[in-house]
Parts: sequence; C-alpha cells; structure tokens
Amino acid sequence: MSSSVQLFRDQKYHELKAQCVQQRRLFEDPEFPASDESLFYQSAPPRKVEWKRPKDLCEDPRLFVNGISSHDLHQGTLGNCWFVAACSCLALRKALWQQVIPDFNEQEWDPKNPEKYAGIFRFRFWCFGEWTEVVVDDLLPTMDGKLIYCHSNVKNEFWSALLEKAYAKLAGSYEALDGGSAADAIVDFTGAVAESVDLVQGKYGEIISEQMKLFEDLLKVHRRGGLISCSITASPGTTNEAETEMGLIVGHAYSVTAIRKLRLGERLIFSLKAEKLFMIRLRNPWGKREWNGAWSDNSEEWKKVSNSERKSLGLTLENDGEFWMTFEDWCKNFTDVDICRIVNTSYFSIHKTWEKKMMHGAWTKNSEPLLNRSGGCFDNKETFLQNPQYVFDVKKTEDKVLVSLQQEDRRKYKKEGKGDSIPIGFEIFKVEDNRSYRLHKLTVQERVATSLYINTRTVFLKRILKQGRYVLIPTTYHPGIITKFILRLFTDVPSKLRELKADKPKMTCWSLLCGYPRRVTQIKIHSAEGLQKQDRSGGADPYVLIKCENQTIRSPVQHDTTSAIFDTQVIFYRKNIDSPIVVQVWNSNILCDQFLGQAVLAASPSDPREQQTLQLRGRGSREAAEVPGHITVKVFSSDDLVEL
Repeated sequence: MSSSVQLFRDQKYHELKAQCVQQRRLFEDPEFPASDESLFYQSAPPRKVEWKRPKDLCEDPRLFVNGISSHDLHQGTLGNCWFVAACSCLALRKALWQQVIPDFNEQEWDPKNPEKYAGIFRFRFWCFGEWTEVVVDDLLPTMDGKLIYCHSNVKNEFWSALLEKAYAKLAGSYEALDGGSAADAIVDFTGAVAESVDLVQGKYGEIISEQMKLFEDLLKVHRRGGLISCSITASPGTTNEAETEMGLIVGHAYSVTAIRKLRLGERLIFSLKAEKLFMIRLRNPWGKREWNGAWSDNSEEWKKVSNSERKSLGLTLENDGEFWMTFEDWCKNFTDVDICRIVNTSYFSIHKTWEKKMMHGAWTKNSEPLLNRSGGCFDNKETFLQNPQYVFDVKKTEDKVLVSLQQEDRRKYKKEGKGDSIPIGFEIFKVEDNRSYRLHKLTVQERVATSLYINTRTVFLKRILKQGRYVLIPTTYHPGIITKFILRLFTDVPSKLRELKADKPKMTCWSLLCGYPRRVTQIKIHSAEGLQKQDRSGGADPYVLIKCENQTIRSPVQHDTTSAIFDTQVIFYRKNIDSPIVVQVWNSNILCDQFLGQAVLAASPSDPREQQTLQLRGRGSREAAEVPGHITVKVFSSDDLVEL
C-alpha cells in the first residue's frame, strides 16, 4: 500500500484517542453524530432508533471473535446485501482486510486494561485513487437492543457493524448505502479493478465455449486474490427479494467463496461422462436460504463424492447460506457477475505483473471549443474530440491492455437527488506514431476499441493491441456534463500514458529565430506492392522511412513479402512548406539495408485527400527513374495547425 494515507475530514485517530484516554471519556464523533442526519436524508426508519455502544449490547465486546470469516456477517434492515457480500469477499483475504482494518490488534478491546478503551476506531478505504482513513465512534444504531444494520452472527463481534458505520460516514449517511453495488464496495476496500459481466447478453448459459473461457478467467482471478460477486436482476413482473423455484433470491448480491474443478469418484464417471466437474461455491449474505438444485447441500450428487474430496471442498450441510452449484447451472441461473481483479504490480512476484499508470482527470465545460472538455460520446461528431485525450504506447508486437475508467463516487450527492452514476465510457484510436498534440479531426486514425457506455461507477475493457501509439478518449455519454474521473491503464511494458494538453507546437523565443510551423501534414502509408525480390526465396523484409525536414519516422519491418501492409501513420508540423516529404522503402538486412525506391510528396492543402497509389522511383527528384513497386498512401495537409 502507498505510504501516504489521506485523513477524512482531517481527523487524526491517535491524537483523538489519546485525548479521550487522558480525559477518561469515550469518543463522540462530531463529524458523524449519533443522530437522524447520519441515518437518513429521506426515509426515516419505522420506529425510533437508539444509538448504543457495544458494551451496552453485550458482556464482552470484541472486534473479532475467533478471527475473521465470511460467515461472520448478516444483513440488517437496510437494502445493503451488496455491502455484506463485499465484506464476505473481503473476509476471505487476510492481506486485503488488514489494509481496511489497520493495526487490528491495537484496535481490539483489551479487557485487562479497560481504561485504554476510548470508543474510537479507524478504517481505510481506497477513495478515488487514494487510501483514505475514516475515524468513527462506537455508537451504533439499534432497536429493541439489537443492531438494525449489518451485524455478526456472534452477538459480541463488531468489526462488520463498525466497518459499515465508517463506510456510511464516507457516503454521507446509512441511507446513502441503500441499493449500491458489491463491485464498488470491493474497489473501495481494495483498489481492485472492477469489471461487470452480463451473463444473459453474453449467452454464457448457452454457449459452452464462452462458459469455459469465463470459468478459466474467474478461476485465475480467484487464485490471484481477486474477489467475485453475482446477482439475479429482477425481470419485469418479479420483485427484488423474491425467491426463485431453485431457492435463489432475486436482486440480491451473493459472494463467490470458491471455484474448483471437482474430480469425481469412479461410480459417477459413467453416469455423467465427465471426469472433472466445474464447480462454484456461493454465499447468501442472509446466512440462510440456499440453492436447492443439483449439488445443493443435501442433494444425491454429493453421496457419490468421496469423503476426502468432500473434506477438501469444505462441504458443510448446514443451512448456513453457503452452497455449491455447477458452473453451468450458475451461468444459467444468475444474470450479472462483478469481477474485481487485484492487478499485480509487484516486481517480486511469481505471477504475471503489470505496469500501472493512473491519471486523475475531469470533464469540464467551456464555450470556447478548443478549451471545452465535455464533448460527449462518439455519436456527437461535432464535439466528441472536445474531451480529455490521453496518449500511450504499445511497445511490444502486441500487448494485452487493461483499462479502467472510474467516475467520482456520487453517493454523497444523494441528499440533493443527484446520487446516480452518469453514463460514461471511452474510445481508443490508433494514431500517428509521433503524435504529441491533441486530435482535432479523425482522418487516418483507426478506431480500435470502444467500451460499453453504462451508468456504473466503473467501466472496464480488456483488449490486445498491436505495436504503436494510441489515444484514449474518456467521455460522458451526453455532452456538457461535468464530473471528475480516474483512468487506470495496465500493460506488460511501460506505456508512458500522459494527457495531451497542447493543441499545436508552442510559440517560443526560439521559434522566432528558427521559424514556427506553417503547415500540418498527416500521412498514412497503407501498403507497398510489387517490390523487387531480395532473397533466394523470392521475398523481401521491407520497412518504410518517412522524412520531413529534420525528422525521420520508421515503420516496423514486414517479413518475407514483396507486398506489405504497413498502416503506418505520421504527422508533421512543417516550417518549410516548399521542402517535400520523402517516403522511402527499404529492405531490412543483417549487414546493410537496401534502398528499394521512394516517392516524393509536395503535400499541399490542395492535394487530393483520397487514397492514392504512387510509383516508386530512384533517389533524386520527383522525375527520377521508375523502379519496381508502388505505395498506397493517404495525405492530408492544412495551413490551420488545429484542423487535424
């Protein structure tokens, strides 16, 4: 974890605790008082709530009783099964919950030294890219002497109730936690990268190959410390919290507590024709009510599994809310899954590690088009490029790229009725290899990836991209919307992600001496055909050099071909508009590269902008002798430096 931790409302835990111990009083938090405003902003609880401290609710209060486990939790009257599911997931991973509950031993009740207890606790959440410490007192909302929200199944264990209080403080009130998302809470607990998968839309219940890919992906995420939760979206005519025939609850977040390939005993092989079954174990935050289909706790199937296998699976047959099902049944019965990847960026790891870059940004409004940064999605042709733009490089021949765009958490605006997430998404374009200024018009660039546009807090995309330079444009769906975001990019090798801020080269004292660009030219070299054969097998290893004034850009080499597709893009800001641009084709060789021919381009604004095929010639002027081969190019030039 990063060493710098932000303090929520600037409250310093150790100082506050020391003051309380010295004055022999229990902490009362002025920033989140034990009053109605901390409970709700709209719908009051049915009866009066009494705020009580743990010592008033039981004999021997503890943060943890017999450690922490995903069985500790029960949902209260709040619609926050998602929070409980996230806590269940968190409890499975010691390294993760110890980040959220720092120095848990120091925070634990000490019956031998009761005078050291000050009724103050601290928790840490990953808020918008930074770990943030939240301090709370131990006054908890109750009715009839019982906790009304999240609580443990052991009467004297309080970690979940206190954690929920800290999370409610961050959100503004307990009511602001009603109807959230498990993925968001897991991200706030861990800094994970969240991805939502729609099992119905992806036809995972029908297409076996897709099902297997998803199983392997989830198995990998789970093994590498990731957290997974799932739910069933209410269809028209069903209500949330209704029970399906199979015993599952609609609109309810379940945490995934295990994923396994199950080896079957001899007797079962013939009846199911499979040696391995793909299995998943879930937990219902209510702590009861389970799946009643195949492989449910008391089903016939378990009788055919050896005792040792049952033991290794940790099979219990109580109605404790935890149950197994086959992966196929899971895909058919659930509709949505939230995957939270703990992306490994450690250099000291045996698993794949990722290079991470994170940028804080914002969509802002300005009536001046060049300064506006909230242009809406790609459909808004006039304004789309008036969004923040980020450039990054893929250095390998191809690289897997993970992108996570997260908008500011809006729960704190629920009081004003603006608590819903805004629909957001992003586009990725392959651009000129030397672009370092903002895009103003899409011409030769290639649109290579589009995320979902969805009103969730986070939008995620996984994509394999070819070597080259890319511009990523995060947008709100509608133009003119103002809010902050963080963008995270994970690649195998460093990507040099940075924001493009300038529209054109800067005017400096130096440019008065040496001249300032007068023209911008974009070139896309699509291909080279009919080149001279260079080796015995009748092939060549061509590449392209594009020269303009004192700049030279080189394309990657294409191997064993006399007809190569390059799709190389470049952009030049030209001071001397009479000096032509030269495109040369070379053959790559171990000892010495051979020149295969060139084309000379005037590249003036009046030239045609359509794709053109040019004959290759020898060195020298435009009239030099023809040589075998031709190139296909597109050229755009403008004397307005912010047109392209």
